[in-house]
Amino acid sequence: MARDLTKFRNIGIAAHIDAGKTTVSERILFYTGKTHKIGEVHEGTAVMDHLQEEQERGITITSAATTCPWFIHGAGNVRLTDDNYTINLIDTPGHVDFTVEVERSLRVLDGAVAVFDGREGVEAQSETVWRQATKYHVPRLCFVNKMDKVGADFEFCVGTIRDRLGANPVPIQIPIGAADTFSGVIDLVEVKAYTWDEETKGSDWKEIPIPADMKSKVDQARAYMIEKAAECDDSLTEKYLSGEELTVDEIRKGLRKGTIAISINPVLCGSALKYKGVQLLLNNIVYFLPSPMDKPPLTGYDPRKKDIELVRKADINEPFCGIVFKIVSEQHGDLSYLRVYSGKLESGARVINSTRDKRENASRILEMHANDRKTRDYAEAGDIVGINGFKYSLTGDTVCDPDHPILLEKMEFPEPVISMSIEPKSSTDKSKLGEALTTLRREDPTFRSNFDEETGQTIIHGMGELHLEIIANKLKRDLKVDVVVGKPKVAYKETITAKAEAQGKHVKQSGGRGQFGDCWIRIEPYQPVEGDDSEDTILYENGIKGGSIPKEFIPSVEYGCRQAAKTGVLAGFPLINVKVELFDGSYHDVDSSQIAFEQAGILAMQSAVRKAKPCLLEPIMKLQVVTPIEFAGPVQGDISSRRAMIENAEQRGNTQIIDATVPLASMFGYSTILRSLTQGRATYTMEPHSYHQVPANVQMEILAALK
Repeated sequence: MARDLTKFRNIGIAAHIDAGKTTVSERILFYTGKTHKIGEVHEGTAVMDHLQEEQERGITITSAATTCPWFIHGAGNVRLTDDNYTINLIDTPGHVDFTVEVERSLRVLDGAVAVFDGREGVEAQSETVWRQATKYHVPRLCFVNKMDKVGADFEFCVGTIRDRLGANPVPIQIPIGAADTFSGVIDLVEVKAYTWDEETKGSDWKEIPIPADMKSKVDQARAYMIEKAAECDDSLTEKYLSGEELTVDEIRKGLRKGTIAISINPVLCGSALKYKGVQLLLNNIVYFLPSPMDKPPLTGYDPRKKDIELVRKADINEPFCGIVFKIVSEQHGDLSYLRVYSGKLESGARVINSTRDKRENASRILEMHANDRKTRDYAEAGDIVGINGFKYSLTGDTVCDPDHPILLEKMEFPEPVISMSIEPKSSTDKSKLGEALTTLRREDPTFRSNFDEETGQTIIHGMGELHLEIIANKLKRDLKVDVVVGKPKVAYKETITAKAEAQGKHVKQSGGRGQFGDCWIRIEPYQPVEGDDSEDTILYENGIKGGSIPKEFIPSVEYGCRQAAKTGVLAGFPLINVKVELFDGSYHDVDSSQIAFEQAGILAMQSAVRKAKPCLLEPIMKLQVVTPIEFAGPVQGDISSRRAMIENAEQRGNTQIIDATVPLASMFGYSTILRSLTQGRATYTMEPHSYHQVPANVQMEILAALK
């Protein structure tokens, strides 16, 4: 018998750090019967935060997936329907450094619950998460958590959702009291008040009369909700305008339609820590968030003929297709998280990765519960499962039926913004490091690494200092590679600021045939022509007339000059932007050779550069900072103190966008400083711009530090 996809909800819990996402998830697991003991984040026992690092820090680092059943319940835990709903739940991180975990989860989810702190309302990462959900057209419920917290204010939170997110929040519940007087929740749809028993961890909850002093507030809030529900459906609008009462089912129908169309966001409230409001949240996830059937059919294209558009419906009879949205490297191979969009995938089936044109084998299909798993024989449209056996698939890849290939839209990931150096402690660690970095790159699309030839270090790049700290810990703890972590060295360059001439003479006589090479060169500063794509920043010209150096030795002088340019005379950094002219020299009929003239070229170049007033060049970055207007002053002041040139500052809405060029050397640790200056609300991007001469006083400091 075909299963009913309308009874499925693929949802994520997303929010700013510390809004209580994982606590909400833990309560959901408890009330749906997935766990029999409630895990607590502050005790390090949360099921969804199963990594050692997460339990020690009390934060979520990776998104965890689980599947749980739910029947719509009323007070006293009475089942209101016999319909069994399946909720696939993903708990995502809140920290800005792990924003990719949220991004890739939202890409495959049908709906989301945005959790807000009852006192703080919308915070920095709430804005980022909200933008990501909007990008992937994910309908959202809002849950104002921590209503028991000192300073909690439901109306304030709803206001910040409206003002700072530009959303259309519609409260469908209001709290009874706030902070230490918070005792329960009033459901505006059914006009019922509920309270929960903390002794039984919220398992016992009952309906109570609506407090007399709240009746007018309830009427006012309900009238607003009904008006918004009616606006979402034409037939309801007509009924509402003609003065007829809307039934409970009609109100829910309007709210559901508006939520799925992302024209409204129902707002609920409670306190997950104090066990209040979570069962009602589960009911409303079922009522208002979309099933796979409510989402429009998926469009992609034929990987062989890119102009042919293809469509896949959430139907078991369609050809199989899905997206790999997360990779976890394990002892016996990768575990790939897969969202199945259409068709059916059987255990052991051969599929094709249409993104990479590789065949894959789904050797095992697993139902995930954080880090526990249960083997399944197959997965169908609407499922989120783990797969063992995929060898080539990476995050964002499409896997599909080999006879009906389709390529779905790829995920885009932000560029890393910070880097640091790591060095293996021993030769054993050195051999393991390359493999470990490849593993980390497969797991995390925002992590990059490269070997810097100039400094001889491995440089790792990530989304923030916490991200890199956790990567380094993972290398040491999980992948057993002992590394020394340092600050990245800036790749300076050297150049000259004046003209100079010098002779290079290489003469060696040691019995038998000797070596003789003699050349004169002239050097001067040179600026490559704009638009010249070649990376050659040493311009070499042959000005020999009359054969003072035979033709066969002239390329050897050039080679010697270029070799000398690889390590400058000030601190051994590469020399760039120099024009070299060979204009005179002499040779010996017997002792001259190519090697002798190479050595002469090296000596001439080194001597000439010392005379030509050499200087250091540093990498300059193009910086853009987007900050709320109230922090623009301190942010600009800080940028100026970093030897930056502010080129433009413009206001857009309530944000200030600052464009500047700034030396890379003064930008280490900037993400942390910017967050502290702006309460975590500003963001920045940085990319290479050019090389500029280092000021004399800074050059002296750099050279002194390098000695």
